[in-house]
Amino acid sequence: MMMKRKLLGALLAATLWAPVAQATATAKEKAEAASSVDGQAKQIQVMVDQVFSFAEPGFQEVRTSAYLQEQLEKAGFKITKGVAGIPTAFTATWGEGGPLIALGSDIDNLLGVSQYPGIPNIKPMVAGAPGHGEGHNSGMPLIVAAAIATKTVMEKNHIPGRLMIWPGVAEELLATKAYYVRAGLFKGVDACIFVHVSNDFTTAYGELGNNGMVSVEYTFHGKTAHAAADPWDGRSALDAVEIMDSAWNFRREHLPVTQRSHYVITNGGGQPNVVPDKASVWYYFRDRTFGAVKDLYNTGNEIADAAAKATGTTVDRHVLGYAAPNFGNKPLAEAAYANIKTVGMPKWDADDQAFAKAVQETNHRKVEPLRSTPSPLSTPENRERSLGGGSDDIGDIMWTVPTITIRYPSNIPNMIGHNVLAAMAMATPIAHKGAVVGAKAVAMTVLDMMTTPKLLADAKTYFHDVQLKTDTYAPLIGDTPPAIWLNEKTMKEYRPEMEKFYYDPSKYPTYLDQLGIKWPTTKPIP
Repeated sequence: MMMKRKLLGALLAATLWAPVAQATATAKEKAEAASSVDGQAKQIQVMVDQVFSFAEPGFQEVRTSAYLQEQLEKAGFKITKGVAGIPTAFTATWGEGGPLIALGSDIDNLLGVSQYPGIPNIKPMVAGAPGHGEGHNSGMPLIVAAAIATKTVMEKNHIPGRLMIWPGVAEELLATKAYYVRAGLFKGVDACIFVHVSNDFTTAYGELGNNGMVSVEYTFHGKTAHAAADPWDGRSALDAVEIMDSAWNFRREHLPVTQRSHYVITNGGGQPNVVPDKASVWYYFRDRTFGAVKDLYNTGNEIADAAAKATGTTVDRHVLGYAAPNFGNKPLAEAAYANIKTVGMPKWDADDQAFAKAVQETNHRKVEPLRSTPSPLSTPENRERSLGGGSDDIGDIMWTVPTITIRYPSNIPNMIGHNVLAAMAMATPIAHKGAVVGAKAVAMTVLDMMTTPKLLADAKTYFHDVQLKTDTYAPLIGDTPPAIWLNEKTMKEYRPEMEKFYYDPSKYPTYLDQLGIKWPTTKPIP
């Protein structure tokens, strides 16, 4: 009887502890993924440079989107175009059975920051045109390479699973990911990895300390009149905009210290001698929590209504975008960080370091070498207390499925974000090498997810039992459509000149070669 009990106990223990699949992807499989990425290094360079040269802002990423779709389709992915009612959005899917893992990064750029890459001084390629002053041109090339590497290893080793690649459209407008979620793009997805350009190499979990945001445009309607002969017959919509802006700025004194709010007047009327019957102002309201963002939005609405009453006008509002606060998944972040440490930083050479130093010195930034080791895993315990700041609409996906952001080292330390300085390295070996190591870490982490049921189970447990206990996802987009008309006029104006600078990889090894820029250029070029 005792022997039977011991045998039964041993069998039960073996059943309970037997792995359903490998504990993690094997070292051999990860080495195969890294080798595949290395084999794509030239194509990564071409993709990074090509997207940089297109330089398309939010909702107008026409060439960029088509180009990335082409790369994925060639690699055997099935493309679905125009998802969520957004022409430049798409999904690229592959695989069958097993987990469904989503991979994404942003593809848009910023207005007015056109900049020659590979030189240390400010010099626009097309004055006033958009440019990659955030570095989004490197993210999707990284993801494409990681997806191809993952697919190659899964096919070779008969690993079941599915991949869904997606681009972040109009992230600088914070204008699409909430619409992706609303359209059900992430239904059935088990986990998501997002990547963002940086000068370090790390990831994070928990409440990440940035702000959620709602983007809203207020349009006031008044009555025209001759501004000199009979202004008393007019009702100025521009007066209402100015009153709203003044009132908001007075209100700032009594708002939480974590809030950030800013605006631009998008329509101030036609000419001075006509009382404007229509004027618009566009606001971003940001704060740390869903409730705080909603409070700011409600306050903005109240002030807009008061400004309309004060001027005898009417007002309507249109939500143009939304971003949830960011919250990273702990099990996924820990798994990704183990791979980040395995991959390590790029092997920077003397030319890379010389260019980084020249950019910093020329632009009076703190001089700091390109980093040699990954940054520590960012946790709630080692992060400084946040008083608010920027936003990223990856938060909407983070509150939908377990998600992390991996920061990869494709830029120079101590640059200014959303600025020409952040564009200077983004089509150079620094950007290329950073994308290569980032792609390796992503591919390795996806393989861990595909081969480790417990990792995904733990990620889902953390998502439900920890994250969803802190707050409730509450986007403010309602049933409004995506603002796909934004930046259309800008690109109609600038695209003809910008097309002259599109990269032609059939003729030039790199974009710097096409531009006649020697690497590394360490002296300013007039």
